[in-house]
Amino acid sequence: MTDPLQLARQATEYWIDAWQRSILMLDVQRQRGNESNERAAETAPHVLSFQFELLVDGSTLPRPVNYGLLRIVPPDGVEIDPDKRPFIVFDPRAGHGPGIGGMKQDSEIGVVLKAGHPCYFVGFLPQPEPTQTIEDVCRAEAHFIELVASLHPDAEGKPALIGNCQAGWQIMMTAALRPDIVGPLMLAGAPLSYWGGVRGGSPLRYLGGLLGGTWLTALSGDLGNGKFDGAHLVNNFEMMNPSNTWWKKDYHVYANVDTEAQRFLDFEKWWGTPVLLNAHEMQYIADNLFVGNRLSNGTLHDSEGRRIDLRNISSPIIVFCSWGDDITPPQQALGWVLDLYEDDAAMVAAGQTVIYSLHQSIGHLGIFVSASVANKEHSEFARSMDLIDLLPPGLYEAVFVQKDAGTANAELAAGDYVVRFERRFLDDLRALGGNDEADERRFATVARLSEINLGLYRTFVSPLVKAAVSEPVAQALRDLHPYRLRYGLLSDRNPLMAGVAALAEQVRAQRKPAGEDNVFLKLQEAMAAQIVATLDQYKAVRDQFEEAFFLSAYGQPLLQALVGLGNEASGKARQRIGRDLARESVLAAQRTEAAKRLHAGGEREAVLRAILYIARSPELRVADERAFATLRELRQRLPAKERLPLARFKEIVQEQNMILQLDEEKAMEALPSLLPADSEARSRGLAGVHQIMTAAGPLHGEAAQRMRRVAALFGAAP
Repeated sequence: MTDPLQLARQATEYWIDAWQRSILMLDVQRQRGNESNERAAETAPHVLSFQFELLVDGSTLPRPVNYGLLRIVPPDGVEIDPDKRPFIVFDPRAGHGPGIGGMKQDSEIGVVLKAGHPCYFVGFLPQPEPTQTIEDVCRAEAHFIELVASLHPDAEGKPALIGNCQAGWQIMMTAALRPDIVGPLMLAGAPLSYWGGVRGGSPLRYLGGLLGGTWLTALSGDLGNGKFDGAHLVNNFEMMNPSNTWWKKDYHVYANVDTEAQRFLDFEKWWGTPVLLNAHEMQYIADNLFVGNRLSNGTLHDSEGRRIDLRNISSPIIVFCSWGDDITPPQQALGWVLDLYEDDAAMVAAGQTVIYSLHQSIGHLGIFVSASVANKEHSEFARSMDLIDLLPPGLYEAVFVQKDAGTANAELAAGDYVVRFERRFLDDLRALGGNDEADERRFATVARLSEINLGLYRTFVSPLVKAAVSEPVAQALRDLHPYRLRYGLLSDRNPLMAGVAALAEQVRAQRKPAGEDNVFLKLQEAMAAQIVATLDQYKAVRDQFEEAFFLSAYGQPLLQALVGLGNEASGKARQRIGRDLARESVLAAQRTEAAKRLHAGGEREAVLRAILYIARSPELRVADERAFATLRELRQRLPAKERLPLARFKEIVQEQNMILQLDEEKAMEALPSLLPADSEARSRGLAGVHQIMTAAGPLHGEAAQRMRRVAALFGAAP
């Protein structure tokens, strides 16, 4: 039995601790509110932890935008090689302010700098330029990329682009319009296939249907006097996880207020200052992407009539997503590949390379802010970007293998992991799950109904709202948004908060935390866990109800017929991207030219053809960073005048890969004609092939057989 006196002492100890934590938590919220007020008054608020120089102010461009290009200044002790490929980090303009890609030293910007690459950053201001459009932003981004490339004329490779969340699909649109200027693209938590998902998950994709389409987006823009408040988007994110929003996040700080306050304030500095978008920008996004899903089917065009066709992108595309991401689930991050290509042969023939990495648990924000993710996935991708740029067309999965005592040639892999890019197929993406044809018709019904409701709103309601709303009214509505109000009320602007700071200082001086064995503290933890469980259960029930309502309402044949989808003979609800005869003729010409070069080239072409031939063996079909490190080492041994630029080297790799695709047997029969007559040179070339192909360990099975055949073709003994 518990001693009553001990219980009384613990009760007193807990009461003092709880009271002190309450005061300290109130002071943390006061500081958060003050920081939010200060940042709202700044012209260019950001959370970058790196020094930078402004290179281009987007407001000075012919089509002005509120974006800017910054050069990141390396911290002391970090050496940058200007001849290495530059990286550009694009921050998401999805309601929050800029800087999330470099908020900490262990971040996307941080790992790029540690790898010795020049790094640039594209951020934005809280207020959009009055006339800017999504297309204007694409044009500005293209200008930024061209400028960065011009600053590094001797760099091996075009600039690598990293786009987080919204910035991911934005740079994909830019790259589709200007494929000639971009290097590899990395999309972190970026949705491109907006209807994608599985039942029982991905609840955010139902929001458009639950709201009756995008007419509420238009209403929000009208109430904002032509501006859309990013607080609405942030609020949508928060409602996805009510237990975290309403309890867990604040409770964690309250329970650990002595150690967690600063971390909380650092994050809230970014989270708590939403930005604005032009109403027509947000309407374009909602109509064409979120509800219309028109990016991956090629039905978007720019003002000059050019189709925004993702198949135009010839650079490798890296997709980093997570099973723990309920904002951008894997199906939304990767489904666009299935929209573009019917089979693997079509993808390879188009010359497109896609690499994906599936994290098992990290949430949406963690994909681009987690230190552990930065030090593993982002770091390895940054170091492997040149290898990625050389991969033959096709689908790959990035696999990170922890190094141990049994890792072959571990010294060839920098860091704690060996990165392998293993060949995958479109069926692997289909196995992730997705919609059936009935579900596609439901989403298509939402898109049609949205157009109808938006037309009705603009005809009958919008003129009245616009007449009633002036800029002071719009600003007052923004100030009264619950998201902003909670920051303002708990700041020094509120007279009721007077004295909180002084009281908090007194509490810190007399702080008496309860012991870990305090029974009341354990009861508090149990109650908190129960509250989280209850809110999680509410979320599960809510999501189930919303999904059931969506499936039932938009699965009604009558509603589908009323919006023009009732006729089964009209074809599939989801429109696949159409043929591009110009692209197909260019690709056909490239294949014809490659066929003519069966016997063209020399030792370099022969070695690369042999490497690619061995790599095509079924059990190999993998690119290992150790093999690339070996190739790079062999290249460094060559006299400088004999080293090909990476761009030219990539062209030869792609050409030899295409020759093998056209007729592998004829390609190998022709290989001896590329080799020099000098037996010593042949032996040197063969030794290079063997060293590269065995960098990850001995060859087995068909790969070993292919190696033996290559040796015979080079004129060496078995």
